[in-house]
Amino acid sequence: MRATFLILAFVVTAAAGELRADPTTEAIKNPAASSWPSFGRGYDNQRFSPLKQIDSSNVQRLATAWTYRSGVKATFQATPVVVDRTMYLSLPYNHVVALDARTGKELWRYTHRLKPDRKLCCGPSNRGVAVANGKVFMGTVDGRLISLDQRSGEKLWDIDVLESSPTATESLAAIDASDPLAKARFVGSTGAGIAMAPVVYEGKVLIGITGVGFGLHLDASAENPLTVVGVAGNYGRSGFLAAYDVDTGQRLWKFDTVLAGAWEGSYRDRTPDGLPLPRDIPGEKAMAAKYPDAWKFGGGSAWSTPAIDPQRGLLYFGTGNPSPNMEDSSRPGDNLYTTSLVALEIATGKRRWHYQQVPHDIWGYDVASPAVLFDFERDGKRTPAVAQASKLGWLYIHDRETGELLLKSDAFVPQQNMFMRPSSEGTRISPGVIGGVNWSPMALDQTAGLAYVAAIHWPVIYRLHDKPAGEGKQGVRYTTMDPALDERWGVLAAIDLKTGRLRWQHRTREPLIGGALATAGNLVFVGEGSGEFDAFDAASGALLWQSKHDAGVNAPPITYAVDGVQYLAVVIGGNQLFGFPQGDQVAVFALGK
Repeated sequence: MRATFLILAFVVTAAAGELRADPTTEAIKNPAASSWPSFGRGYDNQRFSPLKQIDSSNVQRLATAWTYRSGVKATFQATPVVVDRTMYLSLPYNHVVALDARTGKELWRYTHRLKPDRKLCCGPSNRGVAVANGKVFMGTVDGRLISLDQRSGEKLWDIDVLESSPTATESLAAIDASDPLAKARFVGSTGAGIAMAPVVYEGKVLIGITGVGFGLHLDASAENPLTVVGVAGNYGRSGFLAAYDVDTGQRLWKFDTVLAGAWEGSYRDRTPDGLPLPRDIPGEKAMAAKYPDAWKFGGGSAWSTPAIDPQRGLLYFGTGNPSPNMEDSSRPGDNLYTTSLVALEIATGKRRWHYQQVPHDIWGYDVASPAVLFDFERDGKRTPAVAQASKLGWLYIHDRETGELLLKSDAFVPQQNMFMRPSSEGTRISPGVIGGVNWSPMALDQTAGLAYVAAIHWPVIYRLHDKPAGEGKQGVRYTTMDPALDERWGVLAAIDLKTGRLRWQHRTREPLIGGALATAGNLVFVGEGSGEFDAFDAASGALLWQSKHDAGVNAPPITYAVDGVQYLAVVIGGNQLFGFPQGDQVAVFALGK
């Protein structure tokens, strides 16, 4: 009966001369139990599946159903998308494959040719594709949005979303020659591209650019793989999130994550939730005249796939840190709308509200993990809410309509010296630029009232380098960020959505980079950088099953069903930035006999 109603509604709408209902939108809004049609499964980004053939009583029987080797061995972070018995997957360097979801047989492959003149911020990794309207959409690390034919993989259109806009990048020349880092291996810098998986809604492909204002990335050593340098000056560009027509690639609207000409804001000395910020506000205001165009280089990457509220016509996404990263002497003000959760009108791209977690961020606390939609309950009242697991180590819950902060959770990782400024001797801060949660998406079970956060404990040493001018040489000022070598681990945290209390925590050997999956089978799945793929009891946090692999499991898992069989899928390819071993594998599991 329901299917008949939908068909009739479609016909009547078309006869009235109005826009037709988008079958793709309906498939993602109310996804079939067997499918995983979008990055977060549905528009709410909950990463929760109602499938329960695999449950806490039989998960020990999980066995490999099939594997696929792509031949591209590099940082592998993609979320597979499964539609109509086919798995669609972006590989490192933005190649795309379509696989038979039951057998793993390759159906087609698209090979991307990177533009040689584009600087990559963060390596060749990509977080997934969108499938809609007979097409597969992918954003590339060299800043392109590509549409492929869903059946054949043939390229339909290819646009440069950056519109050839230049990006000012850092170089090793900015580092004092006496600094040992001056001889380190350069592996990346500010360089605009796309990391997020697109999402499609009512004929629009939504995508944002990343890497703007990321900083100078140095591979100092195998033991310390993640050194970032923030250099004073005009480095970077402004970021944006934009909507494009699914059929033509024509841009429909663009939201700039930096507020042109007015990004200084109100010079807040506290975060919106009341935490003091160590700012020299008179000094910043005095510098404003010297750097009137700082906003043009302002950063504000759009890292994460937006969550969408069809009822309200709003989308929610996080913005990155301001530029220059960590070094703030050339960017006075609050630097709006960087380091914020932002709500936009989907039809127009107009800002409805924003919540800037850290005004004038100098620690790299970008809002990187995707926003998630659910109904918040308090005193018998249900409020449509948006949650975001922050780099700061708290889960923030906001009113979807107004942005009002409804709840801030207990800290799910240790916090030390937060918001202290870098020093010449080094300031140890936790969480730091790596974050309590990085880009990894959380999972949320509305029925159980729990959010599952894959988190990181890895203190960071912030050090200020300030060499005055002399002997005919200009002064050198920059900030370095080095992960501490003595302490790092991960934690999977279950957070009560009513109270913000920690229900349980499970500590892992390595920081958790990848994301979580929750299912109706009372299970939570997560991967570890050391190669473990784990299943936990969702209610208690007990480890129930583990599979060991030769590369890091640093991507979000999914689950789907074909012919009545539930499958569990995850890509296994490690992460160069975190020093986790890299690979090229898709691993799919099902219950054994």
